[in-house]
Amino acid sequence: MALAPPASPGSGPVVAEVEMNAGAADQGATTVRATVVQAGTVFYDTPATLDKAEKLIAEAAGYGSQLVLFPEVFIGGYPRGSTFGLTIGNRSAKGKEDFQKYHAAAIDVPGPEVARLAALAGKYKVFLVMGVVERAGYTLYNTVLLFDPLGKYLGKHRKLMPTALERVFWGFGDGSTIPVYDTPLGKIGAVICWENRMPLIRTAMYAKGVEIYCAPTADFMPSWQASMTHIAVEGGCFVLSANQFSRRKDYPPPPEYTFGGLDEEPSPESVICPGGSSIVSPSGTVLAGPNYEGEGLLTADLDLGEITRAKFDFDVVGHYARPEVLSLTVKTEPKPPVSFTSTAEKTSAAKSDGISRTWLSAN
Repeated sequence: MALAPPASPGSGPVVAEVEMNAGAADQGATTVRATVVQAGTVFYDTPATLDKAEKLIAEAAGYGSQLVLFPEVFIGGYPRGSTFGLTIGNRSAKGKEDFQKYHAAAIDVPGPEVARLAALAGKYKVFLVMGVVERAGYTLYNTVLLFDPLGKYLGKHRKLMPTALERVFWGFGDGSTIPVYDTPLGKIGAVICWENRMPLIRTAMYAKGVEIYCAPTADFMPSWQASMTHIAVEGGCFVLSANQFSRRKDYPPPPEYTFGGLDEEPSPESVICPGGSSIVSPSGTVLAGPNYEGEGLLTADLDLGEITRAKFDFDVVGHYARPEVLSLTVKTEPKPPVSFTSTAEKTSAAKSDGISRTWLSAN
């Protein structure tokens, strides 16, 4: 089957966010070639990680891939084994230094690293879905960034619920960053790691019509594969899951970086994360993976007509829904900690601050 051609450079913006409850598009017999990257971060070295990302994107593009998915927090890194010096009621000085280094390796959105990723998507003519550690002031977020083949940054998804100790070093996303983008390849969205165990966010994605469901993760357990297969069948969508493959030597050596919870320090060649990346069709067929052997690219051709065939059996937010019994409300407005409600209030606050400063200087 022929591959769907990439958008022409002069065609202008081609991607819009899908509105809630949007219907699925007619897929015909379009085939999309997608690649999942299974590779590890160069920890604490974001420029080197970006260089590695470019090589992997170029390789995937060389296979004719039109969509390339990277693992969870590939840029910035997953701090596997780190405790950041935390015990209940105490934070160690070294743990604070570890966080400072991790913060320094994160990226601003927007920022120069985002601009480079956009340029790479444009250079290699791919839709790029990239996991990053996003820095917003002094708070970090587990974020996925999406880019189109024209070199345009489309937007982001922030992980709603960090898992376990992740809640200490990552902030929480909100409903304003759960987009699904309507593209020439189909409707693309992303849900991160154990968010995929949350039925309600999955339902929101299905309601937005997601067809290529990206699931970057840090979970390599066999149960993860069951989740990916279930989501593909439940949502009637293709599921792409990307995890890192990393060894001890990919992290800084001790004592700069230590792994908590282990009886002894791992050897440099010890596998820290064995991957398990995969691609699953709407029928539950595993098209590629799971790969536990090493770094690599998993590529599959996605027959988008299979989505319609799967939805004929089961459309979870369509003919199989029972809205008179079960319904979901998704709050999509941003939840900032501080809001300025009007220009008048800002002006009043500024004047008050000016009066205070004058009083302080006079006294």
